[in-house]
Amino acid sequence: MTYVDSFRQVGTFKYNSYPMVSKEEQEPLLNKDCPVRQVINIVGDKWTLPVLYVLKQNTKRYSELQREIPGISKKMLTQTLRRLESDNIVRRTVYPVVPPKTEYNLTAFGNKLIEPLEVLADWAWEHQKELQLICARRSNLATNNKKS
Repeated sequence: MTYVDSFRQVGTFKYNSYPMVSKEEQEPLLNKDCPVRQVINIVGDKWTLPVLYVLKQNTKRYSELQREIPGISKKMLTQTLRRLESDNIVRRTVYPVVPPKTEYNLTAFGNKLIEPLEVLADWAWEHQKELQLICARRSNLATNNKKS
């Protein structure tokens, strides 16, 4: 197997003693049962991480979420919240009042999901210069490809 510590590659891939690649599975990320692939499928779209970040702070109403996440449309916010609710990551509470009041917050499982995402966020802040260079390069490539 190949292992990785938090800073450098050490033979084969592994994080906290969980193998990402085993000899039995040549392409584990293509396997639908791979837990790494499952996590990526859950949080890997454009809007899930911003929604989780805002809900990590505290319970929010729909309008607060929309206001605090720049660029998200009502349709995408609704779809993201519904998916996270069906995955038991977000809890939706509807109060029987007029006008209707709906609040969203993280479930216990959602709070546990935040922990490794915070580690990733810390890593991103530590490597923001490198990440900015990568994003600028990709943006330039995309711009040049459109001109071609």
